[in-house]
Amino acid sequence: MSALGWEREGRDWPHRAASRFVQDSGLRWHVQVMGQGPAILLLHGTGASTHSWRDIMPALAGCYTVIAPDLPGHGFTRGRVSGGPTLPRMARALRGLLEHLEAKPVAIVGHSAGAAIALELARGHDTPVIGFSPALTPFPGLAARLFPALAKMLFVNPFVPSIFARMARRPGEVERFIHRATNSRIDATGLRCYTALIGNSDHCAGALAMMAHWDLETLSRQLPSISSPVLLAHGTNDNAVPFTSAQQACTRLPDAKLVPLEGLGHLAHEEQPDQAAGLILQFLADRASLPVAAQGEQR
Repeated sequence: MSALGWEREGRDWPHRAASRFVQDSGLRWHVQVMGQGPAILLLHGTGASTHSWRDIMPALAGCYTVIAPDLPGHGFTRGRVSGGPTLPRMARALRGLLEHLEAKPVAIVGHSAGAAIALELARGHDTPVIGFSPALTPFPGLAARLFPALAKMLFVNPFVPSIFARMARRPGEVERFIHRATNSRIDATGLRCYTALIGNSDHCAGALAMMAHWDLETLSRQLPSISSPVLLAHGTNDNAVPFTSAQQACTRLPDAKLVPLEGLGHLAHEEQPDQAAGLILQFLADRASLPVAAQGEQR
């Protein structure tokens, strides 16, 4: 199967009118930009795309310019990160994109692995970070050793992405897979987008490459050096990244707060986007990042 086509799978993509394509550092980025005011960067997790923020972007756009890219290897972004999609290289590629857009985000919001990239981008700049279902520390016990090895094994097998994609195209399979993997139930638009993504072998290969290059042990050791104010919001029913992982990360970050999202799974920000947007706006208002006029409008 060929890569996702903007005039095929993307013809009814959420917020298509906000999309643009940007060429930078060997990558052809798909980016959605919406709203006005100070910039906020939204970073999706492994296997997702800009659609992950479909219901949150409009809620933030009244106060902020919202920038949401498809990460390299994902969605409609084309090209490869030179040297492989490690955390530092992904962050470097995003810095190049932001420079191209002449944007300096006042906050970075990330989901799952996107939260790890957000912290890497914020390092040394004290930029506020909000992480939903953050993947920041190694999984407990045997999984800490098995998961990276399994991801690498799957990544080097050229047939695996096609097998995943073919399985995903079975009727109802994506909905069952998402519920099993995340313990979340999302709306029909989200399922339609994930079906297009997971049913595409190029996208599956990009997600596997990202997982294969991830180094959570090093990231966990670096957390105490990150001085940014951080809000972590984690679903108590998340079975993809344990809630205890967020608790552990919160104790290692110098300025962090953890908010449990009761009864929600790994895609909590898609299950309850109004709650997620409210947490973002309130956190930034408390940090005096939200313009005074906009604060009044939100209340």
